[in-house]
Amino acid sequence: MKQSKLFAALPSYVATPDGMAIDADGNLILACPNYADQRLPGCILKISKEKEIQKLCDLPTHPETGLGSPMGIAFGPDGSLYVCDNQGWPGRPELSEKGRILRLFFKDGKLDSYFTVATGMEHPNGMRIKDGFLYVTQSTMNKVKDPSGLLVSAVYRFALEDREIAVTNTLSDPNIFTTFLTHNKEDQYGVDGIEFDKNGDLLVGNFGDGTVYRVVIGENGEVTSNTPWASAPGVLVSTDGMIMDEKGDLYIADFCGNAIVIVHPDATIERLAESPDCTGLEGGLDQPGEPILWNGRLIASCFDLVTGGDNVNTGHELPATLAEIEL
Repeated sequence: MKQSKLFAALPSYVATPDGMAIDADGNLILACPNYADQRLPGCILKISKEKEIQKLCDLPTHPETGLGSPMGIAFGPDGSLYVCDNQGWPGRPELSEKGRILRLFFKDGKLDSYFTVATGMEHPNGMRIKDGFLYVTQSTMNKVKDPSGLLVSAVYRFALEDREIAVTNTLSDPNIFTTFLTHNKEDQYGVDGIEFDKNGDLLVGNFGDGTVYRVVIGENGEVTSNTPWASAPGVLVSTDGMIMDEKGDLYIADFCGNAIVIVHPDATIERLAESPDCTGLEGGLDQPGEPILWNGRLIASCFDLVTGGDNVNTGHELPATLAEIEL
């Protein structure tokens, strides 16, 4: 098993780091929803290959809530940045169904303009872009009452040029691509991490179940199957963000387990690295929320906020950190 080490201690205007992407110049782009201190504006950071950290922008705030809470991010083919603005994560009733998908345009290294792709989402979380579409995990859909009593979550699909799509968080939403149930009654939290494999299949992590699903997409863009693909109780506890390498190995942030796991192409699972409860400053995985592959190493954002249940994490500390693992 590998040992993680400290990649960066983040500036004081960051309390909670989360989603990541690589821009056209090879910089690491980091979304910071700052749930641990919502007095801090949610922001987007740029980290150069030399580890120079700068704020790219504060996320444009919601006109009703005054907040911006960026989680999953992905660059479109034109270089614009799509962002999951997950207003509802803190569980405050006034923020329910205020989530948005934003598309940001930059000029000369600064935010130039933006528009809203979708509005009214309960819990937009992770995203990926493929073949002209944006795929977004929505981790909870509390309006949908399944006969089983289990939580329903979904992947939504939007065209890259969509604007102002009004989401109702019900099964009547035409942008729902496929849905899921979370069977673990002790952790009713739904789909989170999302990635495409080399065959073009969509891999989706059901957080509460610690299970990766494979969604096969037909020639006309329809779902032909949605089935569990990989799970290993005790090895993979939860499936937060995920990223696949060129060999087809899928790296997953095991949020609850303070670990990074690998799912190999044959669906076998092993832990790459793990940490006890820690501050992150000594290099530990302090509740990893998102992994990304960057310049021969795996970088993990340390969410460091949720406690109780299966979480190894017992509290929040500052400064916020990123960890790295040499590959």
